[in-house]
Parts: sequence; structure tokens; C-alpha cells
Amino acid sequence: MSNHPDHDTVRAALALAVRAPSVHNTQPWLWRVGDTTVQLYADDSRRLPHTDPDSRELVVSCGAALHHLCVAMRAFGWDTIVRRFPNPAEPRHLASVEFRPGEPNTDAMRLARAISQRRSDRRRFTSWEVPAGQVSAVMSAGAGTPGVQVREVDATGEHARLLQAFVDASTIHRDDPAYSAELAAWSGHHASPQGVPARNAVAATDPTVRSFGDPRLPEAVVHDTEESARMLMVCTASDDLRSWLRAGEIASAVLLEATVRGLASCVLSEPLEVTGVRSRIRRDLLGDFGYPQLIIRMGWAATSAEPVPATPRLPLTDVVRPLEPLDVSPTRS
Repeated sequence: MSNHPDHDTVRAALALAVRAPSVHNTQPWLWRVGDTTVQLYADDSRRLPHTDPDSRELVVSCGAALHHLCVAMRAFGWDTIVRRFPNPAEPRHLASVEFRPGEPNTDAMRLARAISQRRSDRRRFTSWEVPAGQVSAVMSAGAGTPGVQVREVDATGEHARLLQAFVDASTIHRDDPAYSAELAAWSGHHASPQGVPARNAVAATDPTVRSFGDPRLPEAVVHDTEESARMLMVCTASDDLRSWLRAGEIASAVLLEATVRGLASCVLSEPLEVTGVRSRIRRDLLGDFGYPQLIIRMGWAATSAEPVPATPRLPLTDVVRPLEPLDVSPTRS
């Protein structure tokens, strides 16, 4: 057996990696493929200056794609060795991934299948309670990474404060013409391979639902008076590039485990995009310990609801490039 995966295996894994969720479906990653490595770069041309001015969500999105790649390669029989930020002089070079032969197992196969099954479901969930054991199992998928924690927003007071944070952030954004123009540019499309398409957006009747353009996804017919969604928050001990990347990796693990267990989910970030609102969440919900990086809402979708269509993705030719050889030409003196 070869010590390195062949081109077709790497390409198939990258096709799954780019199914990762990203802010406004911007897909802000650039992959460079060499003979023995895959390099992940952040694509600053897809940064959202008014939604994500410090590029935090861009890096979180790339972290999710990095974890998707590792899951896919494990299912194909390859373990991954990830070196994060291998070049301190180039902060946009997020990771270098090498491979060694491994053994796929049942869990790896289930998680890889979940990559294609996962959807961002912004519709109302039912009142069916998500058992504590299920919540614990999903949260455990993100455990064991130093400096990253997944915690549940479970107390009534915490829920109320978090929902108020959504309302406040939405109000601030609604009064910001530049943000509104950016949101309109990245949503409401009908044939674009990027952005949030109209068919995947639902009318904002809940404070956690962002007001994407031209929402066409029908709201689920739910006869329950109370929704029973669980809110998970991915937090990090620090608030730097490495923490953001790790947060995205853990979010991917949580989302895929939720999908394996039949739970609907959606990544939420709007209240964390407004500095003052994010600081208030850190103070009121985290006691000033740790930094909130994203929120995951999950629950049981109505059995009568239509499946959420897959969000389109850019062709691999747009986000994958061959690794450029090092310049070994002699230096002129």
C-alpha cells in the first residue's frame, strides 16, 4: 500500500470538506494540493467586512472545513497529521495536512456520510424534548481539545438573555446600511453557487433567524405551542486565530454528531458579530471566562417538513489549486 493517498482520494475528500458550513455560505477557503500534503489557506477575497470585520467567522468557517477533510480522509482509510499555522509569517496559511495509512471504522463512516446529510435548518423545531443523553453525546463530540469548550445554554435566565442578545444584534444590524447591503449581496439568490440561496432561507419570525433576502423555504407546520430547541455555545479560552480555527473544528464535530443522531441543527452567529453584544454574552453567560465563538441550535425537525435542500457549493476548480513548487533558483548577489 502506498504511503500517500492518490489524487482521486484527496479530491473526493476535498469535495466533502467544502460541504462545511461557512458564514453566509461564502466558502472562504483555498486548498493547495501537493504530492504529499494539503495546505489550507484563508481566502480574504471572501471576507465580509461589515458582518465579520476581524475575519473571526472566516477562520471559524475554515476550521469546520479542515475537520470535514480529516473526517473524510479517515473514512477513506487515511489518518491525518495537522499542523496549524505552520508559517508564522503567513497568518492566512491556516494548516498543513499530511497523511498516513489508517483503518476506517464504523464511526468514521457514519460521520463521513453525515457530511452530505447535514443541512442548516432555520425552521422551527418541534416541542419534542432532546434527551439529556443525546445532548451529552453531541457535546462530547467536541470534548478533549485544550482551550475549547462546548457548553449548553440551559438555564431559563440564560435563554432569555441570549434571545435578547439576538434581538439587540438584529436591531443594530437593521440600522446599518452597509451591513444590509452586504447581506442582500450574499443572500436571496436562485442560481448562484455561493451565498445563502432563497430556497434555503426562511422568513424571520424568530429572533434567532437572520433576515436573509427573498426567503423561500416554507416554515415547518408545527402545531406545538412551544419549541424545544437546545442551544449550545462553542467557547475558547483565548480569542486569537488558533482559537478561532479550533472552534470551527469543534463545531464541525458537534454538527456531524448531531446529524448522525437524527437531529436538525443550525449555526448561529449574529449576536457575536456586534462587539458590545458579544461582550455582554461573555459577561452574562460565561462570567467573563472564555470567549463565545458561535452558537449551535439543534432539535427535532417536524416529521411532516420537507427536506431542506442542499446549499450549493463552488466547483472544486475554484477553491483547489496545485501547490506551487518552492523557488530554488540561485539568489543573485
